[in-house]
Amino acid sequence: MRKRNKKPKSNDGTPVAISTQQQQQQQQQLNCYEGECLIPLLKSLNREIEAAKLSAGVLPEKIWIKQQFSIGVNDVTRTLERMKPVSESGSTSPQPALDSCEKKGSSVRLQAVILAADCNPRWLTKHIPSLAYSRKVPLIFVRDKKGGSLRLGELVKMKTAIAIGVKVNDSGINKLVEQILMDNGNVNTVGMSEAE
Repeated sequence: MRKRNKKPKSNDGTPVAISTQQQQQQQQQLNCYEGECLIPLLKSLNREIEAAKLSAGVLPEKIWIKQQFSIGVNDVTRTLERMKPVSESGSTSPQPALDSCEKKGSSVRLQAVILAADCNPRWLTKHIPSLAYSRKVPLIFVRDKKGGSLRLGELVKMKTAIAIGVKVNDSGINKLVEQILMDNGNVNTVGMSEAE
């Protein structure tokens, strides 16, 4: 029989130190939208996307969506990897010199990553929280009985999307995501107009 390692505790019974993985799990619970909180969040995001599309002009829908979002685990991972890591003090760490073709792709920044917390298998998205944490990109987790990836796919007119990265632009979508991140769970008032 194996012995289990017990976590070190202080005299009052509280854990001594919290690892970064535990901090990330606490953050996931804080920014996880499911059930009744998920519906207003998705409605407000969908409404803001439609409004921004109308103001975009004659640009085809798929091209416009690619300008606003990184869609899918691979695209989100690629965009996060191209961003410069941010140290604890807030300054970016030095990176080796990039050639001209890589400099072009590194100018894209993500404001937040919306991630389906209930994707299966889990290893598909296991690397994204630590990668986003190193770039100081906040995560918004979505969990739904129908499947979070189906609900996220509806936002970007695809069948499914496990991860969506919101690119930094000067749009209403960015303002809404900023408000969602600041409200931190109080979605009932986020982006809702008085008409509803």
